Amino acid sequence: MDQNNYQYSGSDIKKMALASLFAALIAVGAYLKIPIPFSPVPITLQVFFVFLAGAMLGARWGTLSVIVYLLLGIIGLPVYSGGTSGLGMLLGPTGGYLVSFAIAAFLIGTLADKKGTENMLLNASFMLAGLFIIYLLGTSYLAFAANITFENALKLGVLPFLPADLLKLALASFIVSKYSL
Repeated sequence: MDQNNYQYSGSDIKKMALASLFAALIAVGAYLKIPIPFSPVPITLQVFFVFLAGAMLGARWGTLSVIVYLLLGIIGLPVYSGGTSGLGMLLGPTGGYLVSFAIAAFLIGTLADKKGTENMLLNASFMLAGLFIIYLLGTSYLAFAANITFENALKLGVLPFLPADLLKLALASFIVSKYSL
């Protein structure tokens, strides 16, 4: 076998390091939570870091950073909201939100790769599409896992979080338009 197939460029090594950093930031964001008494889903900064990972790292590395985060939780590291972990978290009421993070990062990254990240409003539209995916998949799974109607899942899993998530979206859009990695 040709050894050149196994060599990484400096750019690849930088992207791997940044993907690892964003996996860690998403984990830290899970610890920064505001519980809501009427919902099993707390407000965290995970979505903020998913927005940044997708837009700043692109589809491939942004998605990989979220997958690494999810795998760390599956193997038992306390990286999910409130220091929880395990496959059971992905099967519980908030599991759809967690899994949708990877899909959202991929979508945001794909759009950012194609259109660039210099325009704050364009970034916001990419992130809004990602947030829609998070809400759609997360809410659908919340309804299933909690055995409630989709309407009630919206009331529990979207409406209380929309203002904070839109604020995170605005901040992430601004950051991405001003800074690149």
